[in-house]
Amino acid sequence: MFDPHSADLTHPVLALDRDGVKIPAIISRHRSFFTLVVVVALQVLLLSLQITRNNHVRLVRYWAVEAFDPFERSLDGLAAASSNAFRTIRNLWRAEQENRDLHIQLVAAQVQIQRLSEEARQTEHLRGLLNFRNAMTFQTVPAEVIATSPGESSNAIFIDKGSDSGLASDLAVITPEGVVGKIVAVFPHSAQVLLITDPSSGVGATLAQSRVQGILKGAGSGLCNLNYVMNEETISGGEPIVTSGLDQVYPKGLPIGTVVGVGNGNIYKIINVKPAVDLNRLEMVLVVLKPSAPEQQALNRPPRTR
Repeated sequence: MFDPHSADLTHPVLALDRDGVKIPAIISRHRSFFTLVVVVALQVLLLSLQITRNNHVRLVRYWAVEAFDPFERSLDGLAAASSNAFRTIRNLWRAEQENRDLHIQLVAAQVQIQRLSEEARQTEHLRGLLNFRNAMTFQTVPAEVIATSPGESSNAIFIDKGSDSGLASDLAVITPEGVVGKIVAVFPHSAQVLLITDPSSGVGATLAQSRVQGILKGAGSGLCNLNYVMNEETISGGEPIVTSGLDQVYPKGLPIGTVVGVGNGNIYKIINVKPAVDLNRLEMVLVVLKPSAPEQQALNRPPRTR
């Protein structure tokens, strides 16, 4: 009776060959067949070693080439793909390095351009200041603005020249564009300048066209008011205002500002003035020195008539 759990089915049957070596029973049972297969294979191998094809290529070599050619082609393709990938990665890395270097050079060039532009602008500004100084009939001392007084609407600045440069209080501070203010406090190496927009300042002024005189006072918010001009005077918007020289601080004829608004008051007109100088962007200024007694006499002396 058939038993599926028989030891004959669950374990291979072994047999002993002539030397006493255990071999599977199927090989032992069909030993002649396997011997024939081995002999035929050896005969074919020998024939392939002897038979030659075109160009005197032995058949066994032809078979070997045909058998290993796909693997060789695959290996060649894989090697070529790996080489191309490595070359691409290397080129990308070099391109990234070059891009980074170029970006650094571009930033450095932009900084250099900005620095040269600033130097050129500063040189042009100093040249204009020097030309204006040379054209003046009075002595001036150039100074640089180093600070402003604290507050949202600052009405005072500090300059880098003081008593060691011969400065004193009540000296006019100007630029080529016009009047800035006057010195109110002097220190050894610096000085404080009160701007004309401060309510406590005062500048003797003259309307350039109508020749009407008044006192310029600071009104805050970057504007000034021209006071003590009667209502019956005819004042037009846009009229320039210059210093009158009557305050003994500012030389006569310097630009102060322009009329931007005119209205009538009880007795005097309400005249709003925009300063000629942008007081929020001051960098370099000129301090007007007081002339000596002989120089003052020479300035006050009337010209000779021939």
